[in-house]
Amino acid sequence: MGQGEIFFEFSQVGRQMRVAAIDVDTGIEVIVITPVSATKMQMQQLALGKLRKKLAESGPPAVPTGRFA
Repeated sequence: MGQGEIFFEFSQVGRQMRVAAIDVDTGIEVIVITPVSATKMQMQQLALGKLRKKLAESGPPAVPTGRFA
């Protein structure tokens, strides 16, 4: 999350809200489903928490080791 810019997308599906959080630097996206009754801030915090966890799990790119021909 280099500069930390995150896009949020909200789509209501019946009585639920589909919230996508997208990290601009990596393009990694997560989706959460929340009740429509939740506040926008609650929805964003839930999606952001899931995105941070996914980014932490993906970690930095692996550095190759060993000999190459």
